Amino acid sequence: MSHPHPELGPPPKLPEGGLRVTPLGGLGEIGRNMTVLEYGGRLLIVDCGVLFPEQEQPGIDLILPDFSSIRDRLDQIEGIVLTHGHEDHIGGVPYLLREKPDIPLIGSKLTLALLEAKLQEHRIRPYTLQVSEGQRERIGPFDCDFVSVNHSIPDALAVAVRTPAGMVVHTGDFKMDQLPLDGRLTDLRAFARLGEEGIDLLLSDSTNAEVPGFVAPEREISGVLRQVFARADKRIIVASFASHVHRIQQIVDAAHEHGRRIAFVGRSMVRNMGIARDLGYLRVPAGLVVDVRTLDDLPDHEVVLVCTGSQGEPMAALSRMANRDHQIRIVEGDTVILASSLIPGNENAVYRVINGLTRWGANVVHKGNAKVHVSGHASAGELLYFYNICQPRNLMPVHGEWRHLRANAELGAMTGVPAERIVIAEDGVTVDLIDGKAKIVGKVQAGYVYVDGLSVGDVTESSLKDRRILGDEGFISVLVVVDSGTGKIVSGPSIHSRGSGIEDSDFAAVIPRIDEALARSAQDGVVEAHQLQQLVRRTMGKWVSDTYRRRPMILPVVMEV
Repeated sequence: MSHPHPELGPPPKLPEGGLRVTPLGGLGEIGRNMTVLEYGGRLLIVDCGVLFPEQEQPGIDLILPDFSSIRDRLDQIEGIVLTHGHEDHIGGVPYLLREKPDIPLIGSKLTLALLEAKLQEHRIRPYTLQVSEGQRERIGPFDCDFVSVNHSIPDALAVAVRTPAGMVVHTGDFKMDQLPLDGRLTDLRAFARLGEEGIDLLLSDSTNAEVPGFVAPEREISGVLRQVFARADKRIIVASFASHVHRIQQIVDAAHEHGRRIAFVGRSMVRNMGIARDLGYLRVPAGLVVDVRTLDDLPDHEVVLVCTGSQGEPMAALSRMANRDHQIRIVEGDTVILASSLIPGNENAVYRVINGLTRWGANVVHKGNAKVHVSGHASAGELLYFYNICQPRNLMPVHGEWRHLRANAELGAMTGVPAERIVIAEDGVTVDLIDGKAKIVGKVQAGYVYVDGLSVGDVTESSLKDRRILGDEGFISVLVVVDSGTGKIVSGPSIHSRGSGIEDSDFAAVIPRIDEALARSAQDGVVEAHQLQQLVRRTMGKWVSDTYRRRPMILPVVMEV
């Protein structure tokens, strides 16, 4: 198995007749999925998603793929193929289209509808090409064949991309539910045909590669939901992803069966469910959905609220309910259902929300105590089955953390893919398919790009480090006025602290040290303000460390008169 090396340099020019694959996100992480294919000087992008921030990224709203490696090649992009409508696959599209709004978007009906609604908020009117399973489209030098796959959102597609260099198949996210709610199966016959034709490189979903066996059918949740609804005496609040139409359909069916009305809470939930209903993907009996503002007129046992926040996102509806910061107040006897998985890294945030809801008397039903979620990704048994059908000549696991990628690679090897033809890459690693063999040839920049409010890319890792220090240790400011000619102190030091746990009065002990340090520097002829600031920072930092074993941010200000 080939794998990236930390010393990889920029990739060489792509040889004529070769196909280049560069993942810019989604490898080594869950989210931010984006892959760039290159042939004959033209580019085709598969997905462009976002990653949601974790606790150690305070203040960040979204994390984007790094577009810097393709920024000077935007005119060479033939289109963006979108496998499905989840945020980790479409959320970055508005930010790429800000740089070139006329890049064509190719995807299924629901995927494009969800994305177009998002683009309206960014005031972008895209060029789109709607495709469906079984359809084949020529997109520049890329001959694209679209295949139906089953996932936790309707209308998901895999794409087979034929070029003179060979065929690349990108599965997108998929599983093999044999009893899907919408009857739309992963098209194994189509994959078998592609396998017989010859799949030169298979990019395969790795998210559940460590999980043995097969994923349970989505419809198994229905019975559990009916039991929860039957036991609930008061309101039922369901938290789910705003795009999980299959899950919401089961909530709708259970509410209708038990004589309850549904209100959708949260802008993305209201928007997405409205789109799904208008397009016929969500079947809702007449009169079942009501406006959230009319809920006070209904008795509690007739109310179901469907909201976002299943991952503990601090600004989502459920988190705000848990913190008593929402118009909907959790009361004793309410039932809350978290109908989703735990995305790695979100565990603490989710359990904090569960504890908050439980504190106010809610009965919280989640994956840990009831079967209210099944995964949307193929487990190891399904992947083995899939590889035996496709028989790829080269395999590149995608969509997953390192442990998932390696587990997926091992599954491929078990089904007969030669070890030297299994490529374990990471974001930015460039893989060339030449003469039927995939090989790592270099690496491009593919770091995190942070979205903070209206700012895109302005926040750096250094900024986040400062934010973490401020959040954990607070800061101490030191103001000193010195004579610009001699460097001697004219006024100060004046010291103030916030969040450091040190009282302002305690700083009397360090003032003589700062005075002495500045006096010595004045004798040595040091008068430059920046050097004096560094001296003040070192002196104050050493005192705080020696006295309190803390490391707050030190903000020295030296003014010259």
